[in-house]
Amino acid sequence: MSTDVTSFRKEYRFDRLSEENAGHDPFDLFTAWFRLAGESSIHEPNAMALATATPEGRPSLRMVLLKGYDRSGFTFFTNYESRKGRELAVNPFAALLFWWEPLERQVRIEGAVEKLSAAESDEYYYSRPFGSRLGAWVSAQSRVIPDRTVLDQRFAELQAEYSDSHPDRPPFWGGYRLIPEMFEFWQGGLNRLHDRLRYRRQPDGAWLRERLAP
Repeated sequence: MSTDVTSFRKEYRFDRLSEENAGHDPFDLFTAWFRLAGESSIHEPNAMALATATPEGRPSLRMVLLKGYDRSGFTFFTNYESRKGRELAVNPFAALLFWWEPLERQVRIEGAVEKLSAAESDEYYYSRPFGSRLGAWVSAQSRVIPDRTVLDQRFAELQAEYSDSHPDRPPFWGGYRLIPEMFEFWQGGLNRLHDRLRYRRQPDGAWLRERLAP
């Protein structure tokens, strides 16, 4: 028996997205939208869905946290041996999605992915709280484990081991950078006539802006 979800419906009225106010630079528009999301009631505006895929095209999706961005790309951190890490190793392309419900906005970003340098990964790792640094060592991310006690016991062991020192960054843990080739900005609109502006990077590095039908 299926559950009827057709009654979950709302009209989008927050704003419009025009070419005039969007400009020609997707990084500038993302920064303006991200800043507003940070000033709103959104708990974690840097939360984003990350989609990866196998070489055969079988996708997987999960939420991760954006940890930085500039014109070189968008960075996040994970275990290299996790499912996403294994997929990126053989198919180094991914997609990001930000969904900011109170603003009725989403941003999609697609591009190639590269590992951050060891120095960049070290810098972020050593900025993390002590418990998070230990957690990176404890979790064999995406692997089957017998129960929760495996994690708790290993964490307690490492707490004792590093009571007077600090762990190094695990060699299997670090950062990635997604280098944008495409941005799409979506603003919810009345009658489902949403605004969608897509920016595609051109061979000369310029961005081509296009309006898409909703």
